[in-house]
Amino acid sequence: MPIALVFPGQGTQKEAMGEPWRETPSWELTRDISESAGEDVPELLLRTPGEQLRRTDLAQLAVFTVSLIAHSEAVRRDALAGRVVACAGHSLGEYAALTAAGALTVRDAATLVAARGRAMRKAAESREGTMGVLVAAPLDEVTALAERVRTDGCAVWVANVNAPGQTVVSGSPEGIARIEAEAPSIGAKMIRLQVGGAFHSPYMAPAADTLRTALKNTAFAPAHLPVVANVDAEPHTGDSDWPDLGTRQLTSPVLWERSVRTLVGPLGCRRLVELGPGRTLAGLIRRIAPDAEVVSVDGPGALD
Repeated sequence: MPIALVFPGQGTQKEAMGEPWRETPSWELTRDISESAGEDVPELLLRTPGEQLRRTDLAQLAVFTVSLIAHSEAVRRDALAGRVVACAGHSLGEYAALTAAGALTVRDAATLVAARGRAMRKAAESREGTMGVLVAAPLDEVTALAERVRTDGCAVWVANVNAPGQTVVSGSPEGIARIEAEAPSIGAKMIRLQVGGAFHSPYMAPAADTLRTALKNTAFAPAHLPVVANVDAEPHTGDSDWPDLGTRQLTSPVLWERSVRTLVGPLGCRRLVELGPGRTLAGLIRRIAPDAEVVSVDGPGALD
């Protein structure tokens, strides 16, 4: 059966998230990731308080590591039950997807994730921003509302198109407050996200400049499994410009709904396996492609 591997992003982290994996052989990945990222990853995954783990750079590294451990353990146990034909990841998860697809080594991906997280944290500290998810409104109405609010002088943009009736907006505190106040006019309600910045918006331009250099100095494999990119929801292989795609991702919307449709449509994936903490992507996928089989590997027990 053709399957796709999908990897979650920031926001799925939680305290002691590494505990279920620490006795597995794949835990050894924490050593290489620690050395490449310049962080004590076992400490991060086992003992760092939840509040501290919300810090952008730490959250990203933690989620990335657990995703790779889950993937490594699934491969080691031959538990994927099908032929992997493509990978995709939500925002940060794209780096785990690139690693699983063979485009990046674990060490190179860890170095990039660390650089990305620190650059995003710095950009967020220099310009206050936040995000919120609008529930139950069509994308075109959310887009029109954001454009109207922006025309009125408040900075706000569509940041994630996650699933039908779930669109994330990103921008200034004033812009998000305006969207929240006007959400009922399009039949929506807003849920504020506990994030440290206006991610996937022009507010991340300084981080994108920093990340561009790191990406250009990284060797991507000349051939690898297709990875469906966030910025265009298209499958990309070794002949694609991943430094450009990765740079654009920081300031562009995550087109997750379209990405899933690419996986189950043109790429023919009948089974999607979520690898990493939580089951957020599985919930979105069931709304996007209810006929697809979805499995979440959020702990070793899911591989038994």
